[in-house]
Amino acid sequence: MDAPPKRHWSLEGARALLGEVRDRTGRAAGEVEKLLEEREGKEEGTPERQAVDARIRVAVSRWVRSMEALGLEVKGLWLVDFDNGSGYYCWRWPEEELAYFHGYEDGFDGRVRIQ
Repeated sequence: MDAPPKRHWSLEGARALLGEVRDRTGRAAGEVEKLLEEREGKEEGTPERQAVDARIRVAVSRWVRSMEALGLEVKGLWLVDFDNGSGYYCWRWPEEELAYFHGYEDGFDGRVRIQ
């Protein structure tokens, strides 16, 4: 399957989509949190633990595909970037707003608050 074409976001367009991104991410994060609680006490390597781990991987993969389908770049767990053509607007769950930017080479640690 071909990757969707690269999309460039205006700040307004990215912020307009953020509600949907937050909703989808919140649901996925909640699902994974419940699975992590279910996994507690299950010994590593047991079939029960492996089954829960598989469900966690499926939930995260589903979220990744959902974000990519929106035209976002997933950079980590619950972390997405909106490519604007000169860098990225950067958002991470559970931030309330899209408030950070970083250049292509800077990464998450180099992000700065949008003025």
